[in-house]
Amino acid sequence: MAYRRTPAVQARLDAQREAVLQSAVLLLAERGYGGCTMAAVADRAGIATGSLYQHFANKAELSVELFRRVVTREIDAVNAAVALRDTPRQRIAAVVETFATRALRVPRLAYALLVEPADAVVDGERLVFRRAFRDVIAAEIATAVAGGELPPQDPVLTAAALVGAVGEALAGPLSTAPARLPARLPVRASAKAPESAEAAETPATPEAAETPATPEAAAPEAPGAPESEGSTTEVVPALVSFTLRALGGRDDSDA
Repeated sequence: MAYRRTPAVQARLDAQREAVLQSAVLLLAERGYGGCTMAAVADRAGIATGSLYQHFANKAELSVELFRRVVTREIDAVNAAVALRDTPRQRIAAVVETFATRALRVPRLAYALLVEPADAVVDGERLVFRRAFRDVIAAEIATAVAGGELPPQDPVLTAAALVGAVGEALAGPLSTAPARLPARLPVRASAKAPESAEAAETPATPEAAETPATPEAAAPEAPGAPESEGSTTEVVPALVSFTLRALGGRDDSDA
C-alpha cells in the first residue's frame, strides 16, 4: 500500500518549500545568482542540503521557480502603475518608470534577474520576462497609433526595442550600485523551514506571517541612503524621456 501524506505533513512540506523560496530570494538580492547555491539556500532556510533536494532537483529548477516568483511581482507592480494613468503615452512611461525605479532599489537582485551570467533555463525565463513587458508596452503603442497620438509603427517591434534598450541602459547602474536591501526584511528565524515534515502540528508564528517575504515586496530603502552612480533620481527620468522620444511623440520636457 502506497504511503499517503497526512494533511499536516503536506502542510509542513509546503511551508518548508515556501521558506526555501523566501531564503533564495534574499540570497539572490544579497549575492546574486552566483552566490545563490543549493548549499547556501539550504543553510539560510535552516535545513539540510539533502532536504532541499526534496523540493528542487537542482539549482536550475530552483532558479526557474525563483525567477518566476520575482518576475510575477514585478509585472503585477507595472500593471498596477499602468492602471493609474490616463493616456497611452502616460501608461508607457509608467511601465519604464516603475520597472527602473524598482530595479534600482534592489540593484543586486535586478542585476541577477536581467544580465548576470546564468544557466540556459534562466536565460529562457528572462526571455519570457522581456516578452511580458514588451506586450504591455506594445498594447499601449497600438492604442496610441490608432488614436493618432503616435506615428504609424510596428507596436511589437518598437516595444521589443524599448525593452532591450531600457534593460541595457540599466545594466551599468545596476552593476556599480552598492549591494543593499530595502529597509524591511524578515527579522526572525521564522523564514527557516522545519527540518522534519512530520513535526506538522507546530504552527507558524504570527510574526512570520506578517513579515514581507521578499525584498521586492518590502518598503523602499530608508530616506537618506547614499546615492550611487546611476541613481534613481538621474536614471529614471532620463529613461522615461528617451522612451517617449523613441516612440516618435513629444516629451513633456521638450520646449
